[in-house]
Amino acid sequence: MKNKFMAVDFFSGAGGMSCGFSQAGVKILAGIDIDNQFKQTYLANHKGAKFINKDIIRYQPEDLQEELNLAKFDDELIFIGCSPCQYWSKINTTKHKAAYTNNLIWDFQRFIKYFMPGYIVVENVPGIINKKNNHILLDFLDFLTFQGYRSEHRIVRTDHYGVPQKRNRFVLIASRVKDKIVFPEPEITNKLNVRNYIGPDQGFAKIDAGHLDKSDYAHSTSSLSALNLERIRSTPKNGGTREAWSQNPRLQIPAYMGKDNIFRTIYGRMSWDKPAPTITTRFIAVSCGRFGHPEEDRGLSLREGATLQTFPKDYKFIGGLVSIAKQIGNAVPPEMAKRIAESIIKN
Repeated sequence: MKNKFMAVDFFSGAGGMSCGFSQAGVKILAGIDIDNQFKQTYLANHKGAKFINKDIIRYQPEDLQEELNLAKFDDELIFIGCSPCQYWSKINTTKHKAAYTNNLIWDFQRFIKYFMPGYIVVENVPGIINKKNNHILLDFLDFLTFQGYRSEHRIVRTDHYGVPQKRNRFVLIASRVKDKIVFPEPEITNKLNVRNYIGPDQGFAKIDAGHLDKSDYAHSTSSLSALNLERIRSTPKNGGTREAWSQNPRLQIPAYMGKDNIFRTIYGRMSWDKPAPTITTRFIAVSCGRFGHPEEDRGLSLREGATLQTFPKDYKFIGGLVSIAKQIGNAVPPEMAKRIAESIIKN
């Protein structure tokens, strides 16, 4: 029997959560995001859904009700809220961005209180739990309880949720209509490695640094300077690090001279038989992490990054190289989202 669940994806970005929930059979009504660069990608992949380009701080629940003709207290309505995470992230960011993202969960609460959907799903960085002197999450949990929701949250490993990445995420599932919250069962397997997702055997032709693929497949990669090209060529294949050329004064990076113990992953290559590192918004730059191809002398391509994020290979990304990398890196891995949605449907 086909389920009747439907969802609104707040802070949708390019649609990672929407993609996974749609794969599980949930009807996606709309994605809401302040950043208009996501619009074309979102609409190209989610036919029938709307993209609402609004700042949730200024957007009102009454406006959303009019836009989507949403009913209040709909037991089959799911609100997804994966707000930007600079405030709780380990990555340095500006105080302005941090303060802004810190308050977004309060604005998400306004929409929950107004519509009282049957289910709520929140995904964020693990730091949302650990941030010292931060009561945002506790206040949100108290709010859910006061509104009559039962909620459960935990830190999950994406490689236990079908994603070939070393990545820990905070996930919260809340329900107004069920007393018991069910999370997807962790699946531990050695198949979630780079080899099983990218490379010639997985449909990825060998390319050089700077290759531009104008098709929707977007197997494009950043160019490298002559020096960085020499660095990646000097890095051992299949998991090598910059330590291999740390004694070469011409290749060594001055800031890391005699400091091989810090930022060890930058300029490194991924390993074929291990999960990928966390795919960030800068995964196309070998200077920003272990984003070197395991074998070829280049960084990851856009499509390789999207595939390691578990986007379908026919998912269409629209924009320039940097914009698309941001769209992919900011996304919730669709396979993890799919499993969360399936757990809600089965429950």
